[in-house]
Amino acid sequence: MLVKDKVIIVAGIGPGMGVKVAQQAAASGAKVCVAARTASYVEAMVHEIADAGGAVIGQTVDVADEAQCQKLAEFTLSTWGRIDGLVNNAFLHGAFIPFEQGSILEWSQVMDITCFGALRMVKAVLPAMKAQRVGSIVNVSSMGSVQPYPGGAAYATAKAALEGATRQLAKELGQYNIRVNAPRMGRMDGVPWQNSLAMMAAQYQTTPDSIEGELHKLIALGALPPDEDCANAVLYLLSDYARVITGTAPDVNGGEYMAG
Repeated sequence: MLVKDKVIIVAGIGPGMGVKVAQQAAASGAKVCVAARTASYVEAMVHEIADAGGAVIGQTVDVADEAQCQKLAEFTLSTWGRIDGLVNNAFLHGAFIPFEQGSILEWSQVMDITCFGALRMVKAVLPAMKAQRVGSIVNVSSMGSVQPYPGGAAYATAKAALEGATRQLAKELGQYNIRVNAPRMGRMDGVPWQNSLAMMAAQYQTTPDSIEGELHKLIALGALPPDEDCANAVLYLLSDYARVITGTAPDVNGGEYMAG
């Protein structure tokens, strides 16, 4: 079990990969604190993970608010006495429009959640991890940071900034045996993707199968990776198997993009 007995915060447990990380971490024996902005969703996920036998607590958090980030870390620490891992999965995408049609204000809002929100959470867990002299932080990034796509400028830029911050943090925090990585996720087969696929099919007056068929041709492994398989890559980075891996941005996309 990759993360057995570790205490892990998952900030941003939306219906895609974030919740899969929380579910699979708990199934692997970790104690998990799940967090998102919507109280009813957090409560539902706590019940679901607990009903499956997992050790779980939950709390609402808006990562734009430093005090809420601090409160989340304190809640986890007071419940389980330590914080071994942090997964930063909260993000704001922004409108799918060209740069010249958008506003810099919207870019700053995307950056505030997607990049600075993660950094607020890192600040919140640092005292505990430094005291323990061990910890693993996973800042979930995106293939969009290295392979731009139309309409994704603000999001891709925020993720690229997060990768730069990840390398800086890895350098600074290594002295405390705290590791920081930013896996780049590509398209992932799950609820969010299926919803996006339906919208794209309607927009281009085609079928979801037709769009997926063309995308599969671009992927070395021939299919979109499922959310749960991408979540396993995050669990690996949280685990002791990755204890000498820090400052990296591994590509998790089935071979759609391969760094040179």
